[in-house]
Amino acid sequence: MSTAARDLRALPKAHLHLHFTGSMRVETVRDMAAGHGMRLPDSLRSGYPPRLSAADERGWFRFQRLYDAARHCVRGEADMRRIVREAALDDGAEGSRWLEIQVDPTSYAPFVGGITPAMEIVLDEARSVNSTADETGSARVGVLMAASRIRHPLEARTLARLAARYAGRGADGVLGFGLSNDERRGSTPDFEPAFRIADRAGLALVPHAGELLGPDAVAETLETLHPDRLGHGVRAAEDPHLLERIVADGVALEVCPGSNVSLGVYREAPDVPLGSLLDAGATIALGADDPLLFDSRLLDQYESARTVHGLDDTQLAELARGSFRASRAPREVVERAMTDIDDWLASPA
Repeated sequence: MSTAARDLRALPKAHLHLHFTGSMRVETVRDMAAGHGMRLPDSLRSGYPPRLSAADERGWFRFQRLYDAARHCVRGEADMRRIVREAALDDGAEGSRWLEIQVDPTSYAPFVGGITPAMEIVLDEARSVNSTADETGSARVGVLMAASRIRHPLEARTLARLAARYAGRGADGVLGFGLSNDERRGSTPDFEPAFRIADRAGLALVPHAGELLGPDAVAETLETLHPDRLGHGVRAAEDPHLLERIVADGVALEVCPGSNVSLGVYREAPDVPLGSLLDAGATIALGADDPLLFDSRLLDQYESARTVHGLDDTQLAELARGSFRASRAPREVVERAMTDIDDWLASPA
């Protein structure tokens, strides 16, 4: 193994697994709460960062309650625009060239007049960020829309139709459609009609699976939702035949090591099966999931890949390449990133 240790901040990266609320800086949440006269849980104030586990239903409830407390601080257009801009700036500062941020507009709709205005705000701010990315050093932003497993599947169809209206516009529109929240809730096949709508519109299909549940849940998601990427998907490592299928089908995995440990999916960082997934030939895009709650950003995931999982710089560069291949970034962004990744690897350690 090479002993080279180049600056990972300088390695061009694409960030494909970041939730809208979970992307916030803790200082931003505190500022919004103060501005709206709201009280935050202690774990978002003096007790920060929170200690979390979602290994059981009660643990997930505690995690979700904390997530909801932060989300309730987002009370209008200015707050929503701030989240998009700060997420892009924070990612850019860590070497991320491209960010795909995942939004469920339902929670913000009451403050801006509905789910359509909510998405318009996010898309408009993403366009604004992208127009000045070269000057500000921010990542360019693409927008994914997501439905929640804990809501009725008919609501997912409504969101899929809305996402489809904004499809086909490149980085100015919605790029993909996901399914998030506790995968132990709801029935995955019930969301198949929503994903058919999204698929017909040409959207990337990016549901969560294989985080809290194991290989059977991953297989069911492959059969019914036909994903292009899986949010997490790490539990597929428990079934070699399933993992072979994922690789053969070209389904990328959005692996979030810090999140997996924080939520109790794995006990310790070395237990995350990153090496096994890579050895099997899977396309991996490292993600931070919810930095607000896990106090762990994208750069931390690459540092962990190096220091915990023993990846050398050649392997880390291939991880970065995989993140762009799995993305919906514009061609010029991908081509420039690939060239710059090669330059990074060719530079002295």
